[in-house]
Amino acid sequence: MKNIKIALWALLIGLSLLWALADSVLPQPLSYFALRTLQVQYTGILAIAAMSVALLLAVRPRRIEPLLGGLDKMYRLHKWLGISALAFASAHWVWAKGTKWAVGWGWLTRPPRAGGAAAQLGPLEQWLHDQRGLAESLGEWAFYAAVVLIVLALFKRFPYRWFAKTHILLAALYLLLAYHSVVLLKFSYWSAPVGLFTALLLVGGSLAALKALFKRIGAERKVRGSIQTLIPYPELDVLETRIALEPGWPGHKAGQFAFVTSSAREGAHPYTIASAWRPQQPEITFITKALGDHTSQLPQRLRLGMPVTVEGPYGCFTFEDQKKRQIWIGAGIGITPFVARLKQLALEPDRQHDIDLYHPSGEYSAQAIDNLYADAMAAGVRLHLLLAGQNGRLSGERLRQELPDWQDASVWFCGPAAFGRALRHDLLAHGLNARDFHQELFQMR
Repeated sequence: MKNIKIALWALLIGLSLLWALADSVLPQPLSYFALRTLQVQYTGILAIAAMSVALLLAVRPRRIEPLLGGLDKMYRLHKWLGISALAFASAHWVWAKGTKWAVGWGWLTRPPRAGGAAAQLGPLEQWLHDQRGLAESLGEWAFYAAVVLIVLALFKRFPYRWFAKTHILLAALYLLLAYHSVVLLKFSYWSAPVGLFTALLLVGGSLAALKALFKRIGAERKVRGSIQTLIPYPELDVLETRIALEPGWPGHKAGQFAFVTSSAREGAHPYTIASAWRPQQPEITFITKALGDHTSQLPQRLRLGMPVTVEGPYGCFTFEDQKKRQIWIGAGIGITPFVARLKQLALEPDRQHDIDLYHPSGEYSAQAIDNLYADAMAAGVRLHLLLAGQNGRLSGERLRQELPDWQDASVWFCGPAAFGRALRHDLLAHGLNARDFHQELFQMR
């Protein structure tokens, strides 16, 4: 989380400083219309910059992922950038349109415009000046459409399949907003650092938008496969799916995830990988819980031999650190990355780590628990099963009491976000270093 906060603020503050170097923060003499001109430029730059970086992250760039701590963190930053873009674009709209309305209603009096300025413009600046009317109209309507799409994306009850179909429209709207920005950015900015940086973001964002529109996101990381086994666990509303992969999969580490497409209509959905990688047997296993319309229908819709596409791997929740002591907490379906790690440790024993695995669960399946115990024993990991109503609840206090050496450990958590935040807050308050608490933020929107 620290890295994505730094990235967000570095972008906004850094761009603000570059803008301040290119223009006056406060106009002289100070007047509403002079201030309005500055604020329209400033808010517009921040809005298009935030949207540009959000689009760059949306195409899942491989090199940026480790810098931000994984694709799950990248998508969290993508979400914050989308909200930031919405906020700055709304402020931009208020300064631009609100002023025009206030003038029309007689609340403000526009000062007279200087004459003859257009005749003194160079060819390029004149061409941009001639485009202003079209750019303003396209930008305004693109803004209205973007507001609707961003709000829908933030509305969690909006079905994922419709979210995926509508969210890509933002890429087309971005191209219109990029045109709006190029035409209406103050011409003198283009020769200043703020203009050069904005130009780089516009080029990068436009290329990312085209990649999204032509459905090329992750294309180089996709392989075909076919479903080999389907094992339902009805007590848990869980389905285990094993897929045989065709050549091209680069291998994966325990704790990573992939996007799986079993239906072109539904598109790709992200699932945590629940198997170790063995090159001599190129297979991959996913454990999915019925948490929505799509996952609830998987047991009825999937069938043996069905072709699927797998894209990845992604994620940095890979249990790699310098600590000899590790504490794992897999709550509910959050046990999945730990299952993969257990299987990997059974194949490649790791004697450097002393590990305790806690599995709080509100549901029970004898078959699933037997499998988990067998995997833990084969991996040399101590398993603590906490069933709701039987073994009590897991808390930071209980963890500290049961594991006296907890401060020497790194903690790896996957499960409900609020539960993870509560554990993190408790353990950090009692001395755990923040860098030793690792949490998977498995939310793609």
